[in-house]
Amino acid sequence: MKGLGLPEAYKAAVLAHRDALNLYRTSNRNWTYFSPAAAISAGERTGRFRLGEDQLVVDAEGQSCISYEDYALALLDEVALPRFVKRRFTIGY
Repeated sequence: MKGLGLPEAYKAAVLAHRDALNLYRTSNRNWTYFSPAAAISAGERTGRFRLGEDQLVVDAEGQSCISYEDYALALLDEVALPRFVKRRFTIGY
């Protein structure tokens, strides 16, 4: 967990998500896996964010963050107009 900059207490959750994503990738089901930014918190809905796939989206200072409001907006956008079928995507400012 140190290499990821995460507390040891997150280890079980991180490994479970890794295993779930690997299971999805080898299945014959349609799936979409939406990973939040490194920091997700209350804020405001801006509608201005960037989407990525397998790499964390970071700003010019190397920070990865998103508001709950923009995360929800991106999720609803994906439900309405799927662009990441059988793929993982992520979000950040």
